[in-house]
Amino acid sequence: MMNYIRIGIAVLAAGLIVSGCVSSGKYKKLETDKNQEISALQQEKAAAEKDNADLKQQVASLEQQKAAAEQEVGSLQQQKSAVETQKSAAEQQVGSLQQQNASLIAASRQQQQQYQSLVNTLSSEVQKGQVQVKQYQNMLTVELAEQVFFDSGRATLKPEGQKVLKDVGEALKGFPDKIIRVVGHTDNKAIKKSLQATFPSNWELSVARATTVVRFLQKIGVPPEDMIASGRAEYQPIAPNDTPENRQKNRRIEIMLIDKNLLSEMSVISHD
Repeated sequence: MMNYIRIGIAVLAAGLIVSGCVSSGKYKKLETDKNQEISALQQEKAAAEKDNADLKQQVASLEQQKAAAEQEVGSLQQQKSAVETQKSAAEQQVGSLQQQNASLIAASRQQQQQYQSLVNTLSSEVQKGQVQVKQYQNMLTVELAEQVFFDSGRATLKPEGQKVLKDVGEALKGFPDKIIRVVGHTDNKAIKKSLQATFPSNWELSVARATTVVRFLQKIGVPPEDMIASGRAEYQPIAPNDTPENRQKNRRIEIMLIDKNLLSEMSVISHD
């Protein structure tokens, strides 16, 4: 463009000179004015190019800001997704805990009702002191006084004991969700020599008495698969073996009602 302008000026000047229309001074002034215009145009062009470069930098900066903002949005969305996942897991856990709590409350109420039902059913035997019903955290127990059921050093049920045990058995039929564990206990007095051929020690006597009770309960209709017979001899006393009265307390048959689910869990743990 500048070249074209210069050529135009030169042609114009030549024409003016040839025609004699302008003087030499006017030509120089005209040339100066055109040079100033050219300089101004060059400055404008330089300014425009600088503005264009600045705009490109601004565009590049804005694009970087946009990319950073998009990345931040993506990160926030991931955080939001993670928080929602954690919230969902927490809500599920709370729901599970609430269900467990409700189950525990229901189980506690059921156990209390079962305990009261057993006490009511055996109230006559309880009042006579032939039977004691106790409640523990996860089980119920019925303790049978030894003197009502067995003669000293014997494992044969007495007629009076059979009558009481029949009432106990009928009551136990109302607990199909329980395992019935029958445990024989003795005092620490040694077996008489005349009986040692049958029961060499209190171990054999305690187990034989528990087995006799289990066989009787089976006979009156308690499912045998729901029963366990065992003996503890003199090794789980409830009183010191220092008086006849205390030794009598230790000679007992203990019937424990254990939740089947709890027994299954204990069995799994013992096999692991």
